[in-house]
Amino acid sequence: MTVAINLASKFASFEAQWTPKIIGEVNDCDVKVAKLNGAFVWHHHDEADELFLVVRGRMTMRFRDRSVEVGEGELIIVPRGVEHLPVAEDEVHVLLFEPKGTLNTGSARGERTVEDPERL
Repeated sequence: MTVAINLASKFASFEAQWTPKIIGEVNDCDVKVAKLNGAFVWHHHDEADELFLVVRGRMTMRFRDRSVEVGEGELIIVPRGVEHLPVAEDEVHVLLFEPKGTLNTGSARGERTVEDPERL
């Protein structure tokens, strides 16, 4: 059944940062929400492009050769294979679109890797 998804209530339902939650699916992609704060880890995804839509706040997407500021209501698409580092000086709420099964840490498995994201 098709229902409206209230993003504010999804974000309000959890506190954890850097732990994406699945809120839906579109074709072969997961639609995820996540709260970011601080710097993540340098990583890339060999097989997946990633779309980050900033719902609340402001973040910087660092690349090895430059940085891109992404504000509320803006999005950035990181092409597959491109090394990147998301950074948020204050808590940021993002909506993510990525192929099902994409690990949040991509090539950099470690303590921040979420193997099986919770479904909200």
